[in-house]
Amino acid sequence: MTAARPVLVVTDMQNGFVQEQSAHVVPIVVDLVRRWQAAGRDTLFTRYINYADSPFERFFGWTRLQSAPETEIVPDLAPYLDQGTVLDKKIYSPFTPEGEELFSGRGWNEFYFCGIATESCVLKGAVDAFERNLTPWLIADASASHAGPNAHMAGLLVARRFIGPKQVIELADIPATLLRI
Repeated sequence: MTAARPVLVVTDMQNGFVQEQSAHVVPIVVDLVRRWQAAGRDTLFTRYINYADSPFERFFGWTRLQSAPETEIVPDLAPYLDQGTVLDKKIYSPFTPEGEELFSGRGWNEFYFCGIATESCVLKGAVDAFERNLTPWLIADASASHAGPNAHMAGLLVARRFIGPKQVIELADIPATLLRI
Protein backbone atom coordinates (compact mmCIF):
# COMPACT_ATOMS: atom_id res chain seq x y z
CA MET A 1 0.00 0.00 0.00
CA THR A 2 1.30 3.46 -0.95
CA ALA A 3 1.84 6.00 1.80
CA ALA A 4 -0.65 8.85 1.84
CA ARG A 5 0.51 12.07 0.17
CA PRO A 6 -2.28 14.54 0.97
CA VAL A 7 -2.98 17.82 -0.75
CA LEU A 8 -5.58 20.45 0.11
CA VAL A 9 -7.36 21.48 -3.09
CA VAL A 10 -8.76 24.99 -2.65
CA THR A 11 -11.24 25.12 -5.49
CA ASP A 12 -12.00 28.34 -7.36
CA MET A 13 -11.97 30.76 -4.44
CA GLN A 14 -12.13 33.61 -6.93
CA ASN A 15 -13.63 37.08 -6.79
CA GLY A 16 -16.21 36.14 -9.43
CA PHE A 17 -17.52 33.20 -7.42
CA VAL A 18 -17.62 34.82 -4.00
CA GLN A 19 -21.07 36.31 -3.73
CA GLU A 20 -23.64 36.77 -0.99
CA GLN A 21 -24.51 33.05 -0.95
CA SER A 22 -20.87 31.88 -0.76
CA ALA A 23 -18.99 34.66 1.09
CA HIS A 24 -19.42 32.95 4.46
CA VAL A 25 -16.97 30.21 3.43
CA VAL A 26 -14.04 32.59 2.78
CA PRO A 27 -12.84 32.94 6.40
CA ILE A 28 -13.38 29.21 6.96
CA VAL A 29 -11.20 28.31 3.98
CA VAL A 30 -8.58 30.91 4.93
CA ASP A 31 -8.28 29.41 8.42
CA LEU A 32 -8.09 25.89 6.98
CA VAL A 33 -5.35 26.91 4.54
CA ARG A 34 -3.42 28.69 7.29
CA ARG A 35 -3.51 25.63 9.55
CA TRP A 36 -2.80 23.20 6.69
CA GLN A 37 0.23 25.13 5.49
CA ALA A 38 1.48 25.71 9.06
CA ALA A 39 1.63 21.92 9.36
CA GLY A 40 3.87 21.85 6.27
CA ARG A 41 1.27 20.32 3.96
CA ASP A 42 0.86 20.87 0.22
CA THR A 43 -1.85 23.21 -1.05
CA LEU A 44 -3.26 23.51 -4.56
CA PHE A 45 -5.30 26.57 -5.48
CA THR A 46 -7.38 26.15 -8.63
CA ARG A 47 -8.52 29.07 -10.71
CA TYR A 48 -11.22 28.70 -13.33
CA ILE A 49 -10.74 30.79 -16.47
CA ASN A 50 -13.69 31.06 -18.85
CA TYR A 51 -13.01 31.78 -22.51
CA ALA A 52 -14.86 32.99 -25.57
CA ASP A 53 -17.06 30.30 -27.13
CA SER A 54 -16.57 27.99 -24.14
CA PRO A 55 -19.31 25.46 -23.37
CA PHE A 56 -20.31 27.75 -20.49
CA GLU A 57 -20.82 30.60 -22.93
CA ARG A 58 -22.50 28.47 -25.63
CA PHE A 59 -24.83 26.41 -23.42
CA PHE A 60 -25.45 28.72 -20.47
CA GLY A 61 -24.86 32.14 -22.02
CA TRP A 62 -22.37 32.69 -19.18
CA THR A 63 -19.52 35.06 -20.04
CA ARG A 64 -18.15 35.87 -16.60
CA LEU A 65 -14.72 34.93 -15.21
CA GLN A 66 -12.91 35.73 -18.44
CA SER A 67 -10.54 38.32 -16.95
CA ALA A 68 -9.34 40.04 -13.79
CA PRO A 69 -10.53 40.98 -11.24
CA GLU A 70 -13.18 38.19 -11.45
CA THR A 71 -10.60 35.49 -12.14
CA GLU A 72 -8.29 36.48 -9.29
CA ILE A 73 -8.21 34.43 -6.11
CA VAL A 74 -9.80 36.35 -3.22
CA PRO A 75 -7.40 38.76 -1.49
CA ASP A 76 -7.81 36.96 1.87
CA LEU A 77 -5.93 33.97 0.42
CA ALA A 78 -3.17 36.03 -1.24
CA PRO A 79 -0.70 35.57 1.68
CA TYR A 80 -0.87 31.79 1.19
CA LEU A 81 -0.50 31.51 -2.58
CA ASP A 82 3.31 31.54 -2.58
CA GLN A 83 3.39 28.55 -0.23
CA GLY A 84 1.13 26.59 -2.56
CA THR A 85 0.65 25.91 -6.24
CA VAL A 86 -1.86 27.69 -8.48
CA LEU A 87 -3.44 25.70 -11.30
CA ASP A 88 -5.44 27.50 -13.98
CA LYS A 89 -8.13 25.41 -15.63
CA LYS A 90 -10.82 25.81 -18.27
CA ILE A 91 -12.99 22.93 -17.05
CA TYR A 92 -14.73 22.04 -13.79
CA SER A 93 -12.03 19.67 -12.61
CA PRO A 94 -8.37 20.13 -11.67
CA PHE A 95 -7.66 16.90 -13.55
CA THR A 96 -6.48 18.69 -16.68
CA PRO A 97 -3.37 17.41 -18.49
CA GLU A 98 -1.32 19.97 -16.54
CA GLY A 99 -3.02 18.96 -13.29
CA GLU A 100 -2.46 15.25 -13.88
CA GLU A 101 1.24 15.91 -14.54
CA LEU A 102 1.46 17.99 -11.36
CA PHE A 103 -0.33 15.36 -9.26
CA SER A 104 1.87 12.57 -10.56
CA GLY A 105 5.05 14.61 -10.10
CA ARG A 106 4.18 15.50 -6.52
CA GLY A 107 2.93 12.01 -5.70
CA TRP A 108 -0.37 13.34 -4.40
CA ASN A 109 -2.83 10.50 -3.85
CA GLU A 110 -5.14 11.85 -1.15
CA PHE A 111 -7.16 14.95 -2.06
CA TYR A 112 -9.00 17.17 0.43
CA PHE A 113 -11.41 19.33 -1.58
CA CYS A 114 -12.94 22.60 -0.40
CA GLY A 115 -14.07 25.86 -2.02
CA ILE A 116 -16.69 26.99 -4.50
CA ALA A 117 -18.99 25.58 -5.88
CA THR A 118 -19.88 22.40 -4.04
CA GLU A 119 -22.27 21.13 -6.72
CA SER A 120 -19.95 21.70 -9.67
CA CYS A 121 -16.17 22.25 -9.47
CA VAL A 122 -15.64 20.86 -5.96
CA LEU A 123 -17.80 17.81 -6.72
CA LYS A 124 -16.24 17.19 -10.13
CA GLY A 125 -12.72 17.26 -8.72
CA ALA A 126 -13.66 14.76 -6.01
CA VAL A 127 -15.36 12.45 -8.51
CA ASP A 128 -12.40 12.62 -10.88
CA ALA A 129 -10.02 11.73 -8.02
CA PHE A 130 -12.28 8.78 -7.12
CA GLU A 131 -12.33 7.56 -10.73
CA ARG A 132 -8.52 7.63 -10.82
CA ASN A 133 -8.35 5.38 -7.75
CA LEU A 134 -7.11 8.27 -5.61
CA THR A 135 -8.63 9.08 -2.21
CA PRO A 136 -11.08 12.00 -2.34
CA TRP A 137 -12.39 13.88 0.69
CA LEU A 138 -14.97 16.64 0.29
CA ILE A 139 -14.95 19.04 3.25
CA ALA A 140 -18.61 20.03 3.51
CA ASP A 141 -18.31 22.95 5.91
CA ALA A 142 -15.38 24.43 3.95
CA SER A 143 -17.35 24.46 0.70
CA ALA A 144 -20.23 26.57 -0.54
CA SER A 145 -22.23 27.45 -3.61
CA HIS A 146 -22.82 30.87 -5.09
CA ALA A 147 -26.22 29.44 -6.05
CA GLY A 148 -27.16 29.11 -2.38
CA PRO A 149 -27.58 26.48 0.31
CA ASN A 150 -29.92 24.25 -1.71
CA ALA A 151 -27.30 23.86 -4.45
CA HIS A 152 -24.64 23.21 -1.78
CA MET A 153 -26.77 20.51 -0.14
CA ALA A 154 -27.55 18.95 -3.53
CA GLY A 155 -23.82 18.80 -4.24
CA LEU A 156 -23.19 17.04 -0.94
CA LEU A 157 -25.98 14.56 -1.64
CA VAL A 158 -24.55 13.73 -5.06
CA ALA A 159 -21.01 13.55 -3.66
CA ARG A 160 -22.09 10.95 -1.11
CA ARG A 161 -23.57 8.89 -3.94
CA PHE A 162 -20.52 9.29 -6.21
CA ILE A 163 -17.52 9.03 -3.86
CA GLY A 164 -19.03 7.37 -0.77
CA PRO A 165 -20.87 8.74 2.25
CA LYS A 166 -17.81 8.55 4.51
CA GLN A 167 -15.77 10.64 2.05
CA VAL A 168 -17.87 13.74 2.73
CA ILE A 169 -16.47 15.12 5.96
CA GLU A 170 -16.49 18.16 8.21
CA LEU A 171 -13.47 20.20 9.26
CA ALA A 172 -13.51 18.41 12.62
CA ASP A 173 -13.00 15.09 10.79
CA ILE A 174 -9.67 16.08 9.24
CA PRO A 175 -6.92 14.12 11.00
CA ALA A 176 -5.16 16.32 13.55
CA THR A 177 -1.80 15.25 12.09
CA LEU A 178 -2.63 17.23 8.93
CA LEU A 179 -3.35 20.53 10.68
CA ARG A 180 -1.59 22.82 13.09
CA ILE A 181 -3.85 24.31 15.72
